[in-house]
Amino acid sequence: METHFKAVKITDEVYWVGAIDWLIRDFHGYATGRGSTYNAYLIMAEDITLIDTVKAPFRDEMMGRIASVVDPKKIKIIVSNHSEMDHSGCLPEVIDDIRPEKVYSSVMGEKTLVDHFHERIAGKVIPVKDGEAVSLGNMKLVFAETRMLHWPDSMIAFLPERSLLFSQDAFGMHLASFERFDDQIDQSILDYEAGKYYANIIMPYANLVTKLLERVPATGWDIKLVAPDHGPVWRSKIPWILERYARWASGVPENRAVVVYDTMWQSTARMARAIGEGLSAGGTETKIMPMAAHHRSDVVTEILAAGALVVGSPTLNNNIFPTLADLMVYMKGLKPKGLVGAAFGSYGWSGESVAHLNGLLSEMKVDLVGEGIKVKNVPTGDDLAGCFSLGRKTSDILKGKTK
Repeated sequence: METHFKAVKITDEVYWVGAIDWLIRDFHGYATGRGSTYNAYLIMAEDITLIDTVKAPFRDEMMGRIASVVDPKKIKIIVSNHSEMDHSGCLPEVIDDIRPEKVYSSVMGEKTLVDHFHERIAGKVIPVKDGEAVSLGNMKLVFAETRMLHWPDSMIAFLPERSLLFSQDAFGMHLASFERFDDQIDQSILDYEAGKYYANIIMPYANLVTKLLERVPATGWDIKLVAPDHGPVWRSKIPWILERYARWASGVPENRAVVVYDTMWQSTARMARAIGEGLSAGGTETKIMPMAAHHRSDVVTEILAAGALVVGSPTLNNNIFPTLADLMVYMKGLKPKGLVGAAFGSYGWSGESVAHLNGLLSEMKVDLVGEGIKVKNVPTGDDLAGCFSLGRKTSDILKGKTK
C-alpha cells in the first residue's frame, strides 16, 4: 500500500480520504478542464465508517489515505450514497479487503450495485429507507433519499454530532485541487465550476432541487459543513451555494444571451456577429460562441445564466451541421427552462437548417422569436441588417420577461 497519500481532517473524527484525478478531461460528454476529485470520507466513530469509495483506478490512493489515519481493516461500516462508478468502482474490492460488518445504500442503490457488480456484491448490501438512522456507536447517520439528484439511487447522509451533510453529487464540482475547502479556492473558480457542474449534471432535475432545498430546513438539521462527492467541502460559503442552486433551479431568465453557431465559409459566422451586435445594442449581455472554439458543456454553462439562445447553422446535406446536432441533442436532455430564442443560417441550394433548428428549439420549449432568418450563399448588407434587427427584437422580448 502506498504510504505517501495523506488524509485531510475535515472536522473532529471526520477525514477526507478521496482521490485527485489531475488527468480527466471528459466526464461522459462534459469537458472537465480542471480535472476532478472523487471524494470519500472516513468517520472515526466507535464503529469506524467509510462514506463512499472512489473510481476503480484510484483505489490505492484512497486506501493509502485511510491508512494514514487507521488500519483500513478496522472499518466496520461502508455507506454507498451513490452507485455511479466514480464513487463505487472499487467497492467490491474494498469490501473483500476490509470485510466490514455492514454495507449500506438506498433501496434503489442496492439494486443498482447488484446490476453493476452482480455476484461480487449480491447479498452484501443493506438497503436503508428515507429518514432511517444508523448507529455508529457514539454517533449516528440519518439518511434522506434524493432520487434523481442525479440517479434514482441517490441519497444524502447527515452526521448530526458534527453538523455535517454528506451531499453526494449535489453541490459538487469537477476540480482537481489539494485545497479541500471552499474558502481556500478563488471565488471566480467556484463561480464557474459550480455553475458548470449544475448546468451539465443537475439542471434536468431543477424541480427536485427546489424540493430538496425546501425539505432540508424542515428536517431541523443544523448544517455547518457540506461534503459533496466532487470538489471542495463547503464550510464558509454554504449560504452562497444554496442561493445559487435556488436561483438556478427557479428558471427565472436573466438579461443575457448566447449566440452559438458553426460555419463553413463564414456566411453563418457573419450573421452570428450581426445578431450579437443587435442583442448588445438592445442592452442584453451577449456571448457569441462558435462551436469550432467551444465544447458543448461550456455552451450549456453559459446558457445557465442566460435568458436567450440564438442558434445558427449552415445547411449540410439537407440538415444542420454535425456540431450543432450534437449540441442540440445534448441541450435537449438537460432541459433548460425559460428561454426565448431564434434560428438562423446560410445555405447554397436547399436551405433546411433553419427549419430543423426551429423544430429542435420548439422541442426544448424555447419561446421562438419569429421563424428565424436564412440567407442564400453570402449575406448582403440588407441581410445583415435583418440579422441585427433579429438580435434587437430578441433583446426587447427578453428584457420584457426579465423586468
